[in-house]
Amino acid sequence: MSALSDDWRDAIDEVDAALIDGYQSGFPVERRPFRVVAAELGIDEDDALDRVRRLRDDGVFRRFGPVLNPPVIGSSTLAAVSAPEERFDEVAEIINGYRQVNHNYRRAHDWNMWFVVTAGSRETRDRILDEIEERTGCEVLNLPMLTDYYIDLEFPIVNDDRFARESLGATDVSATRISEDATGDLSDLEARLLVEIQGGFPLTKTPYRDVADALDAAVDDVLVAVERLLADGCIKRIGCVVNHIVTGFRNNCMVVWNVPDDELDARGEAVGSLPYVTLCYHRPRRPEQGWEYNLFTMIHGRDADAVDEKIDELAADPLPFDHERLYSTAKLKQTGAQYEKLVGSDD
Repeated sequence: MSALSDDWRDAIDEVDAALIDGYQSGFPVERRPFRVVAAELGIDEDDALDRVRRLRDDGVFRRFGPVLNPPVIGSSTLAAVSAPEERFDEVAEIINGYRQVNHNYRRAHDWNMWFVVTAGSRETRDRILDEIEERTGCEVLNLPMLTDYYIDLEFPIVNDDRFARESLGATDVSATRISEDATGDLSDLEARLLVEIQGGFPLTKTPYRDVADALDAAVDDVLVAVERLLADGCIKRIGCVVNHIVTGFRNNCMVVWNVPDDELDARGEAVGSLPYVTLCYHRPRRPEQGWEYNLFTMIHGRDADAVDEKIDELAADPLPFDHERLYSTAKLKQTGAQYEKLVGSDD
C-alpha cells in the first residue's frame, strides 16, 4: 500500500514494534538471519519472516536489505538548477531521464530543483552535469559531499515523537572525508553483489544463499563480501528500511549554513551528534554562483512547527550563523542509486 492511516500503530503488537525500531540496522550476516532474529524476539523463524513480509506489504518497510553508500561506492554529488516556472516540468523531465539521477526534489528557493547524481567515476558524473546544463539551458550548482558528519535515516517510529529521534539521547559522529574520485576498490564479486542487492534482499529464510545462487558464488564468499562492504562503508547498514514519510515523519527541511571554515569540523561534529539532526555534512561554497553555504543539515518531523522549532534551536546555538531553510515542496524522483555501471558500461 502507498500510504498508511494515522492509526497504523493500532494494527501492530509489541513484537512488530521491536522489529520496526530494533532491526533497521544490525541484521545478522549469517546463513539463517531470521532464525537469529526470532530467537532474540522469542518467536519462531517463520513468524519473524512473515512479520517482516507483512510490514513491508503494509508499507511500514520500504524494503529489507542493505542501505548503500553512494559517495563511497562511486562519485556522487548534490546538484541544483534554477528552473523557470514555465519550463519547470520540462527541465525535470530532462534531469529525471538520467538513470544516474536517483533523487530529485523541488525546494522553496531560487535554486528550486535539487537532485543527486551518482556515477561510476567523477568524469562520468561531471559529463552528465554538463549535458544537463546544455540540454536545459540552466546553470548547474555542483555541490559534492566533502565531509560526512552524520548521515542516516534510521530512527524509531513507533512513538509519539514530534521530530525524528526525539526519544534518543545522542548520535555517534565522526568527520569522514569523502573523495570525489571514489570507486569503492571493489572485487568482481563485490561489484556484482552490489548490483544484485541494490533493490534489497530476497525475503526468504536464506537471503544470502539466494543471492549467492543468483551470482553463482559460494554463500560463505558472499557473507565475507558483505562483511567487507560493511566494514569499508560501501554498505551503511543492513536491516528493515522504514518508510518514514508514510509512518508520520512527513515534514523535513534542508538547512544550509555559512560556517567559518576554521570552525567547520567542530561545529559539524557537535551538530551531527544531536539526535534530532538526521543528516549533517560539508559541501563546498560556490561564491562565483552566489552560494556561500558550506554546512548542510536536515531535520525530519511529524509536523512543520516541530521542525522549525529545532532549526531555531540550531540557529541560537550551536550554529549562530547566516542560514537558509529550503523546504521540500514536491518529490520529482526517488529511486535507489543504480550500480550496473560498476560491472559494465558507465555510459
